[in-house]
Amino acid sequence: MHSLSLLLLLWGTSSYSFPVIQDGLQKNVKTVWKYLENYYNLGKDMQAKNVNSKEVMAEKLRQMQQLFGLKVTGNSDPETLNAMRKPRCGVPDVAPYAITHNNPRWSKTHLTYSILNYTPYLPRAVVEDAIERAFRVWSDVTPLTFERVFEKEGDIVLSFHRGDHSDLYPFDGSKDHFAHAFLPAPGMGGDVHYDLDQKWTDNSENFNLFYVTAHELGHSLGLSHSNDEEALMYPSYTWSNKDFVLNQDDINRIQALYGPSTNPIQSTGASLDVCNSGLTFDAITTYRGEVIFFKDRFYIRVISFLPEPMINMIDLIWPTLPGKFDAAYESSMVDELRFFKGSKVWAVQEQNVLEGFPMDIHSYFGFPSNVTHIDAAVCEEETGKTYFFVDHMYWRYDENTRSMDPGYPRLIAEDFPGINHKVDDVFQKEDYFYFFYQSIQHRFNLQTRRIDDSGDFSTWFNC
Repeated sequence: MHSLSLLLLLWGTSSYSFPVIQDGLQKNVKTVWKYLENYYNLGKDMQAKNVNSKEVMAEKLRQMQQLFGLKVTGNSDPETLNAMRKPRCGVPDVAPYAITHNNPRWSKTHLTYSILNYTPYLPRAVVEDAIERAFRVWSDVTPLTFERVFEKEGDIVLSFHRGDHSDLYPFDGSKDHFAHAFLPAPGMGGDVHYDLDQKWTDNSENFNLFYVTAHELGHSLGLSHSNDEEALMYPSYTWSNKDFVLNQDDINRIQALYGPSTNPIQSTGASLDVCNSGLTFDAITTYRGEVIFFKDRFYIRVISFLPEPMINMIDLIWPTLPGKFDAAYESSMVDELRFFKGSKVWAVQEQNVLEGFPMDIHSYFGFPSNVTHIDAAVCEEETGKTYFFVDHMYWRYDENTRSMDPGYPRLIAEDFPGINHKVDDVFQKEDYFYFFYQSIQHRFNLQTRRIDDSGDFSTWFNC
């Protein structure tokens, strides 16, 4: 493999001047080279492929940008560099990434594990509890069972190491690479390695041992990284110290390997307390007179003639939709629900995702390229105008002409007085728009164009 110094020398002196390095700063060059070498096989592929070196590098950048949901340019733009500087799992994003790459899953469902040593930053009991909970993340949604053994090494060995520890993936004490794991196989396969020099915690500081272990065990069981930024298996470290719920993308992928849990209670995962005063929602919409709230992999239906809301799993109705939507709205004139995640939109009629979806919001609605997501959306039934809220601005789209109205975007605060902040969710009920910001809702009267009531969402759930 090329050393980093040799690659830098080639970059500076050869005929391959690498236009993908835009700002010419050496620290950025080093960041890109190191990242693509470690996680995208840059050095090996430059040696193996008889093509222009800058083409190989641009290809690797495009692979990385696609996985992270960035604009795919093949250039080391600021957004790409920022993503490269975030703490992440040490497992490469492209295969083959380890000596065990030909073994995608375990052939048995009962696996043993052993803990070889401990971090000095946490009591042993806390480490053992975090690891046990991490295994339970995966056993709750699959037929897999896990048992700790003491007298011999288990199928999966968890251990803390410093520096080079003879597995081709040395630690250097930096936050760039804090742990890695190997795919299922005899020997080192399945093992999880942590950087001993990191400060491991049971809270939101530094690196949370439970969350990192749950991620690495995903690799131990056969999963690669996910491009869903809400998924446990997303490459970058994203722990927020909130109540942990396994993302639907993770569930779908692990069940594709091992099948669902045989315990129907376990297979639904965690429950959802709708009367929790701190609860927020991913998306809210109406559908045929009902109000539907979406949170993680759950949906909550509010039906007027029922005393309590109905809570169920999203994938029971729409198994092919991604988890954790950004926004949703009902287009009643065509009897469709439209779901948004990142720059993609899915159109649904009843339980069916329509053919050709997901589609890009830029081509489908006409958004400019700098709009990368939708915060909230609602279609005004009387006019057929759909309002898209993005940060502090909004666009208006005509469902009849299927085009954006001229003169947009406009400031939300100017046309919706009192809505002086970002909109998390919005839906229409009768003559009102209900705007949500965190756990607070504002009822906006469409006739008077004023807020006439504010409070929390609990009134919808009879809390």
